[in-house]
Amino acid sequence: MSHIEIDENRCKGCELCTTVCPYDLVSMANRFSAKGYRPASLVDPDAKCTGCASCARICPDVAITVYRTVKEK
Repeated sequence: MSHIEIDENRCKGCELCTTVCPYDLVSMANRFSAKGYRPASLVDPDAKCTGCASCARICPDVAITVYRTVKEK
């Protein structure tokens, strides 16, 4: 299953990734990172991420890594 990982040490809480996810899987955490920002986080880690990488492309801090599941033919 495709999924994303968010590096909280790089995320500055700009919220851009929350605006582009087609399934609203990314939201802002209710806590602060070590640098004092509210980092982005997954709403539900078991939710169906399509691996579209929209969140990673829009992230100005390169804090999101996308892992896609290879579909069998």
